[in-house]
Amino acid sequence: MSDPVLICYCTCPDAASAQKLADALVGDGLAACVNRLPGVSSTYRWQGKVVTESEVLLLIKTTESRFAALKQRLLALHPYEVPELIAVPVAQGHAAYLDWVRASVG
Repeated sequence: MSDPVLICYCTCPDAASAQKLADALVGDGLAACVNRLPGVSSTYRWQGKVVTESEVLLLIKTTESRFAALKQRLLALHPYEVPELIAVPVAQGHAAYLDWVRASVG
């Protein structure tokens, strides 16, 4: 059975930290591709207050077998005290693309 592909969501406070994370994850072979989506407005509760911030959303493509190492690297580099990291399995997709993701992080 082939290694399931995941899309991981992670928000960053600014473009510089998003680029640093993207470069590290792809450079270390932990992600095949990282899309950076600027201008995301996030509203959340933090330390008893409701806050709204502008963030950059990362869409990180990886595999289930590489997730633990990706998580460790991301948590080491991320500037937030509690970074968002959510992994969602890819149920279907273009087979050639999914194979490329696996080969890129394999």
